[in-house]
Amino acid sequence: MKNSILVIVTILFTTISNAQEQKSNLIPQISVFGEGKVIVVPDQACITVGVQNTGKEAAEVKKLNDETISKVIKFLKKSGIPTTDFKTNNVSLNKSYDYEKKKSNFEANQTLSITLKDLSKYDEIMMGLNETGINSIQGVEFKSSKLAEYEKEARKNAMLNAKQKANDYVSVLGQKVGKALMITDNSVTVYPQPMYKSSMMDMSSEMAGGNKETLAAGEITINANVNVSFVLE
Repeated sequence: MKNSILVIVTILFTTISNAQEQKSNLIPQISVFGEGKVIVVPDQACITVGVQNTGKEAAEVKKLNDETISKVIKFLKKSGIPTTDFKTNNVSLNKSYDYEKKKSNFEANQTLSITLKDLSKYDEIMMGLNETGINSIQGVEFKSSKLAEYEKEARKNAMLNAKQKANDYVSVLGQKVGKALMITDNSVTVYPQPMYKSSMMDMSSEMAGGNKETLAAGEITINANVNVSFVLE
Protein backbone atom coordinates (compact mmCIF):
# COMPACT_ATOMS: atom_id res chain seq x y z
CA MET A 1 0.00 0.00 0.00
CA LYS A 2 2.78 2.42 0.98
CA ASN A 3 4.69 1.58 -2.20
CA SER A 4 1.57 2.27 -4.30
CA ILE A 5 1.11 5.70 -2.66
CA LEU A 6 4.77 6.52 -3.25
CA VAL A 7 4.48 5.58 -6.94
CA ILE A 8 1.36 7.73 -7.34
CA VAL A 9 3.03 10.75 -5.65
CA THR A 10 6.12 10.34 -7.84
CA ILE A 11 4.02 10.19 -11.00
CA LEU A 12 2.03 13.29 -9.98
CA PHE A 13 5.24 15.22 -9.17
CA THR A 14 6.81 14.25 -12.48
CA THR A 15 3.66 15.15 -14.39
CA ILE A 16 3.44 18.59 -12.72
CA SER A 17 7.14 19.29 -13.32
CA ASN A 18 6.87 18.34 -16.99
CA ALA A 19 3.76 20.46 -17.39
CA GLN A 20 5.48 23.48 -15.83
CA GLU A 21 8.52 22.98 -18.05
CA GLN A 22 6.37 22.71 -21.17
CA LYS A 23 4.43 25.83 -20.14
CA SER A 24 7.70 27.71 -19.62
CA ASN A 25 8.90 26.67 -23.07
CA LEU A 26 5.70 28.03 -24.64
CA ILE A 27 6.20 31.51 -23.12
CA PRO A 28 7.87 33.93 -25.57
CA GLN A 29 11.15 34.83 -23.93
CA ILE A 30 14.69 36.10 -24.46
CA SER A 31 17.82 34.93 -22.65
CA VAL A 32 20.80 37.27 -22.33
CA PHE A 33 24.12 37.49 -20.52
CA GLY A 34 24.72 40.49 -18.24
CA GLU A 35 28.00 41.72 -16.79
CA GLY A 36 28.63 44.18 -13.99
CA LYS A 37 32.13 45.34 -13.12
CA VAL A 38 33.46 47.42 -10.23
CA ILE A 39 37.15 48.29 -9.99
CA VAL A 40 38.44 49.45 -6.60
CA VAL A 41 41.76 50.22 -4.96
CA PRO A 42 42.42 47.84 -2.03
CA ASP A 43 42.75 49.27 1.46
CA GLN A 44 43.99 46.16 3.28
CA ALA A 45 46.74 43.58 2.90
CA CYS A 46 47.03 40.03 4.17
CA ILE A 47 50.73 39.29 4.70
CA THR A 48 51.91 35.70 5.14
CA VAL A 49 55.33 35.29 6.75
CA GLY A 50 57.30 32.31 8.01
CA VAL A 51 60.27 31.20 10.04
CA GLN A 52 62.33 28.08 9.42
CA ASN A 53 65.18 26.55 11.39
CA THR A 54 67.19 23.37 10.87
CA GLY A 55 69.31 21.51 13.39
CA LYS A 56 70.34 18.20 14.89
CA GLU A 57 67.92 18.32 17.81
CA ALA A 58 64.14 18.70 17.58
CA ALA A 59 63.98 20.71 20.80
CA GLU A 60 66.67 23.06 19.53
CA VAL A 61 64.96 24.00 16.25
CA LYS A 62 61.56 24.30 17.92
CA LYS A 63 63.04 26.64 20.53
CA LEU A 64 64.57 28.83 17.82
CA ASN A 65 61.24 29.05 16.01
CA ASP A 66 59.34 29.81 19.22
CA GLU A 67 61.75 32.63 20.09
CA THR A 68 61.27 34.26 16.70
CA ILE A 69 57.48 33.93 16.76
CA SER A 70 57.43 35.43 20.25
CA LYS A 71 59.37 38.45 18.95
CA VAL A 72 56.96 38.77 16.02
CA ILE A 73 53.89 38.78 18.27
CA LYS A 74 55.44 41.36 20.61
CA PHE A 75 56.37 43.56 17.65
CA LEU A 76 52.87 43.36 16.15
CA LYS A 77 51.22 44.25 19.44
CA LYS A 78 53.64 47.15 19.94
CA SER A 79 52.83 48.37 16.42
CA GLY A 80 49.14 48.53 17.26
CA ILE A 81 48.05 45.46 15.31
CA PRO A 82 45.07 43.89 17.16
CA THR A 83 45.48 40.24 18.18
CA THR A 84 42.40 39.44 16.07
CA ASP A 85 44.33 40.53 12.96
CA PHE A 86 47.11 37.94 13.07
CA LYS A 87 47.10 34.17 13.49
CA THR A 88 49.25 31.08 13.10
CA ASN A 89 48.54 29.23 9.86
CA ASN A 90 50.84 26.26 10.10
CA VAL A 91 53.32 24.64 12.50
CA SER A 92 55.46 21.68 11.51
CA LEU A 93 58.48 19.75 12.80
CA ASN A 94 59.98 17.20 10.42
CA LYS A 95 62.88 14.78 10.60
CA SER A 96 64.98 14.07 7.52
CA TYR A 97 67.87 11.70 6.94
CA ASP A 98 70.91 12.44 4.76
CA TYR A 99 72.03 9.06 3.40
CA GLU A 100 75.31 10.45 2.05
CA LYS A 101 76.37 12.04 5.33
CA LYS A 102 74.52 9.38 7.31
CA LYS A 103 72.97 11.76 9.77
CA SER A 104 69.53 13.07 10.69
CA ASN A 105 68.31 16.65 10.83
CA PHE A 106 65.17 18.30 12.12
CA GLU A 107 63.39 21.15 10.37
CA ALA A 108 60.87 23.38 12.13
CA ASN A 109 58.50 25.64 10.19
CA GLN A 110 55.85 28.08 11.31
CA THR A 111 53.79 30.56 9.28
CA LEU A 112 51.61 33.47 10.33
CA SER A 113 49.10 35.60 8.44
CA ILE A 114 48.76 39.27 9.33
CA THR A 115 45.88 41.47 8.23
CA LEU A 116 47.15 45.02 7.79
CA LYS A 117 44.24 47.47 7.77
CA ASP A 118 46.41 50.57 7.39
CA LEU A 119 48.53 50.30 4.24
CA SER A 120 50.52 53.39 5.22
CA LYS A 121 52.25 51.17 7.81
CA TYR A 122 53.28 48.58 5.23
CA ASP A 123 57.01 49.45 5.03
CA GLU A 124 57.26 49.89 8.79
CA ILE A 125 55.67 46.51 9.47
CA MET A 126 57.74 44.67 6.87
CA MET A 127 61.03 46.10 8.14
CA GLY A 128 60.05 45.32 11.72
CA LEU A 129 59.23 41.73 10.80
CA ASN A 130 62.64 41.39 9.18
CA GLU A 131 64.31 42.53 12.41
CA THR A 132 62.42 39.95 14.49
CA GLY A 133 64.12 37.10 12.61
CA ILE A 134 61.40 36.12 10.16
CA ASN A 135 63.27 34.60 7.21
CA SER A 136 60.60 34.25 4.54
CA ILE A 137 57.59 36.05 3.17
CA GLN A 138 55.22 33.76 1.31
CA GLY A 139 52.94 36.35 -0.20
CA VAL A 140 50.86 39.50 0.12
CA GLU A 141 47.20 39.49 -0.87
CA PHE A 142 45.45 42.84 -1.21
CA LYS A 143 41.81 43.17 -0.19
CA SER A 144 39.01 45.69 0.32
CA SER A 145 37.20 46.23 3.60
CA LYS A 146 34.05 47.07 1.60
CA LEU A 147 34.06 43.99 -0.62
CA ALA A 148 30.46 42.98 0.16
CA GLU A 149 29.26 46.48 -0.71
CA TYR A 150 31.12 46.47 -4.03
CA GLU A 151 29.85 42.97 -4.87
CA LYS A 152 26.30 44.21 -4.33
CA GLU A 153 26.95 47.11 -6.69
CA ALA A 154 28.41 44.78 -9.32
CA ARG A 155 25.34 42.49 -9.16
CA LYS A 156 23.02 45.44 -9.72
CA ASN A 157 25.13 46.57 -12.67
CA ALA A 158 24.98 43.06 -14.14
CA MET A 159 21.19 43.00 -14.00
CA LEU A 160 20.94 46.48 -15.54
CA ASN A 161 23.30 45.36 -18.29
CA ALA A 162 21.21 42.25 -18.97
CA LYS A 163 17.98 44.30 -19.08
CA GLN A 164 19.55 46.82 -21.47
CA LYS A 165 20.78 44.06 -23.79
CA ALA A 166 17.33 42.47 -23.86
CA ASN A 167 15.73 45.84 -24.66
CA ASP A 168 18.25 46.45 -27.46
CA TYR A 169 17.37 43.13 -29.09
CA VAL A 170 13.58 43.28 -28.91
CA SER A 171 13.08 47.00 -29.56
CA VAL A 172 13.55 46.48 -33.30
CA LEU A 173 10.75 43.91 -33.19
CA GLY A 174 8.26 46.26 -31.59
CA GLN A 175 8.13 44.16 -28.44
CA LYS A 176 8.85 44.88 -24.80
CA VAL A 177 10.82 43.09 -22.11
CA GLY A 178 8.71 41.80 -19.26
CA LYS A 179 9.46 40.12 -15.95
CA ALA A 180 12.44 37.83 -15.41
CA LEU A 181 11.72 34.11 -15.59
CA MET A 182 15.13 32.82 -14.49
CA ILE A 183 18.38 34.33 -13.18
CA THR A 184 21.63 32.36 -13.00
CA ASP A 185 24.58 33.89 -11.15
CA ASN A 186 28.10 33.14 -12.47
CA SER A 187 30.06 35.76 -10.51
CA VAL A 188 33.76 35.50 -9.69
CA THR A 189 35.88 38.02 -7.76
CA VAL A 190 39.38 38.52 -9.18
CA TYR A 191 42.02 39.76 -6.74
CA PRO A 192 45.21 41.55 -7.79
CA GLN A 193 48.40 39.56 -8.13
CA PRO A 194 50.24 39.63 -4.79
CA MET A 195 53.60 41.32 -4.44
CA TYR A 196 55.95 38.44 -3.73
CA LYS A 197 59.50 38.19 -2.41
CA SER A 198 61.17 34.91 -1.53
CA SER A 199 63.47 36.37 1.10
CA MET A 200 63.09 38.97 3.82
CA MET A 201 66.79 39.77 3.42
CA ASP A 202 66.27 40.74 -0.23
CA MET A 203 63.47 43.07 0.76
CA SER A 204 65.54 44.61 3.55
CA SER A 205 68.45 45.46 1.27
CA GLU A 206 66.12 47.14 -1.25
CA MET A 207 64.30 49.21 1.35
CA ALA A 208 67.49 50.29 3.09
CA GLY A 209 68.55 52.24 0.01
CA GLY A 210 66.35 55.23 0.87
CA ASN A 211 62.79 56.32 0.36
CA LYS A 212 61.43 54.04 -2.34
CA GLU A 213 57.95 52.97 -3.30
CA THR A 214 57.83 49.33 -2.30
CA LEU A 215 54.05 48.80 -2.32
CA ALA A 216 52.17 48.00 -5.52
CA ALA A 217 48.64 47.22 -4.38
CA GLY A 218 47.11 47.29 -7.85
CA GLU A 219 43.34 47.08 -8.22
CA ILE A 220 40.62 44.62 -7.37
CA THR A 221 38.21 43.82 -10.17
CA ILE A 222 34.84 42.66 -8.89
CA ASN A 223 32.75 40.98 -11.58
CA ALA A 224 29.14 39.90 -11.45
CA ASN A 225 27.95 37.75 -14.35
CA VAL A 226 24.36 36.64 -14.83
CA ASN A 227 22.26 34.77 -17.36
CA VAL A 228 18.70 36.12 -17.38
CA SER A 229 15.59 34.95 -19.20
CA PHE A 230 12.94 37.65 -19.68
CA VAL A 231 9.33 37.34 -20.81
CA LEU A 232 8.59 39.01 -24.15
CA GLU A 233 5.46 41.18 -24.18
